Amino acid sequence: MTRTWQAAPSVGHPLTRIEGLDKVTGRARYAGDVPLPGLVHGWVVPATIPCGRVLNLDVEATLAMPGVLAVLHQENAPRLTDIGEGTLFLFQGDRVAHWGAPVALVIADTPERAREAAERMRVDYLPEPPDTVFRPDHPGLYQPEFVNPHNETVTEKGDVEAALAAAAVVVDASYRTPAQHNNAMEPHSTTASWADGRVTVHTSTQYPYAWSRSLAKLFGFAPGTVRVRSEHVGGGFGNKGNPPRPESALAVMAATLVGRPVRVTLTRPQLWPLTGYRTPTAQRLRLGADPDGRLVAVEHRASVQTSRLVEFTEQVAIYSRPMYAADHLRTSHRVVALDVPTPRWMRAPGEAPGSFGLESAMDELAEACGLDPIELRLRNDPTEDPTSGLPFSSRRLAECLRVGADRFGWADRDPRPAVRRDGRWWRGTGVAGAHYPARTVATTAHATALPGDGFEVRVAAADIGTGARTALTQLAADALEVPVTEVRVLVGDSDFGPAQGAGGSTGTASWSWPVVTACRDLAHRLASGEPVPPKGLTSTFDSADAVAARGDFARYGFGAQFAEVAVDVATGEVRVRRLTGVFAVGRVVNPLTARSQLIGGMTMGLSTALLEESIMDGRFGDYVNHNLADYHVATNADVGELDVAFVDDPDDELNPSGVKGLGEIGIVGVPAAIANAVWHATGVRQRDLPITPARAAL
Repeated sequence: MTRTWQAAPSVGHPLTRIEGLDKVTGRARYAGDVPLPGLVHGWVVPATIPCGRVLNLDVEATLAMPGVLAVLHQENAPRLTDIGEGTLFLFQGDRVAHWGAPVALVIADTPERAREAAERMRVDYLPEPPDTVFRPDHPGLYQPEFVNPHNETVTEKGDVEAALAAAAVVVDASYRTPAQHNNAMEPHSTTASWADGRVTVHTSTQYPYAWSRSLAKLFGFAPGTVRVRSEHVGGGFGNKGNPPRPESALAVMAATLVGRPVRVTLTRPQLWPLTGYRTPTAQRLRLGADPDGRLVAVEHRASVQTSRLVEFTEQVAIYSRPMYAADHLRTSHRVVALDVPTPRWMRAPGEAPGSFGLESAMDELAEACGLDPIELRLRNDPTEDPTSGLPFSSRRLAECLRVGADRFGWADRDPRPAVRRDGRWWRGTGVAGAHYPARTVATTAHATALPGDGFEVRVAAADIGTGARTALTQLAADALEVPVTEVRVLVGDSDFGPAQGAGGSTGTASWSWPVVTACRDLAHRLASGEPVPPKGLTSTFDSADAVAARGDFARYGFGAQFAEVAVDVATGEVRVRRLTGVFAVGRVVNPLTARSQLIGGMTMGLSTALLEESIMDGRFGDYVNHNLADYHVATNADVGELDVAFVDDPDDELNPSGVKGLGEIGIVGVPAAIANAVWHATGVRQRDLPITPARAAL
């Protein structure tokens, strides 16, 4: 057998997406596109009270409607195992935990008939007084055992109170961020079908393998009974992370009940109560510094909300733990359980809202000390993790700030606020630092040399639009020393074995290790003359032992965000003229898709700063702007010039490929940079998001 060998590497080159043509021509199939014979449709009947009990469901009248096959509800639903995930413990009792919670599922031969029957179904309730409004002085706030994802709730080093009392300069300020919803382009959809004793779940998920295990445990199935497939995902932003979302459990329930394939697709308004959101936050920052601006004390307190179904505590204050040097450092969290839907992961959970607090407070400290905001950050750049004391595997925040300052033209900045005007626009610039954890999680991958030419790589990864499939193809091709055209990477199938999902910026950093190792082993076997059998020659690698054997380091990616804004003198309208982001994120596998990820994150940060806010009606526990007409996100007209650059950041302490995740760091720090720029333009501090015209004009 003759194989083609390639000398020129692919990694580092801007390869266009492998699946790009399939997506733009409609050949790519998403979860709601999979055709199956005998397919029927399930439609959620949502609760219309925020708290109470279901007294009666008019099932008989619903079953009499055209095309209705069954109604799934608490009296006929399969009995589930309590796996500690209340959002999936569906139809196991009569309690209503929040507005929009499923109280029944109508199954019909068409989605139109299922929807009509679900909307006409009569439900009688016994409502109870709800508690739905988050506030920082809520009497129900408490300190949880841990914050996501199993971080310490409180960390304390030194004597913060004494250091603040002795500090020459003190900043003490409170910051608020609202609830926000992920709003991926593709809504949640799951199709479940039974065959040969297994249920195949075609769904839109960031975690195929983890979902298969969770669903099997939930239903009490034997291991291997549930196969999850998710070849293409139309965005997630954490909203399709682990644990599974309710529509997947409902589809399996319904398919089990009716013995036919069942598809459950959620409407855009149904996503609001059922699939998660970013919790509102209330933060208090206290910074103390000496006369030269060197920090002596940092305190970051954060309060958030969760539901009564699951304690989900966003890790807001952990952003302050590794960011700036201080001998006295305290971070803490409190959470309150309300009659509201359960918050979940949303892009850069913890770091996105937490950076708004700390990076805004740092700007206020720079003003109080009479220092340039970049110089203040450089003076407080630590040589080791301020909380753990561990050395950083790499830390190039200072380089990001300096390179960004040069690209942005920071040296010409007049530090005085409210002195630059261009016609009816105040002009200003701002800066913020950024970091995000760099993690690697154990994963298994398989590399197969096919008879004839070509290779196939299989890993239960998820490509949620990030270009992961393309990056893995490049890494595999280089490890095999062949052109990328000879490699086919298959993802999105739980049958490929244990794998980390696409979340927490862990994807490529986790998948690359076993993919590259398996491919190198396969290349060595081929070079040694090992024959390729008719079914192919396969090498498999599980990175679990290798990941566990790594040394102790503080591992992060770092960045610097710069913003220029214009603020209308009369109306307070804020326009972001340009953003510059400079990032140290390990080895960049594909600069084209990497840039795409970062400008997407920066745009989402702009959207967070100026537009996004989920508005709760406290009477009903319902987010009233639960659609893309009323929930505003940044569009082309809102986004000015975007500039992205990388600094060299080799980091072999994370994984052999030196890859760090970069899907989330792009959003971190952007809202603070914009808020700081608005202050520079107007002289008015912005401590609450979003920065609406009413707030900017104050």
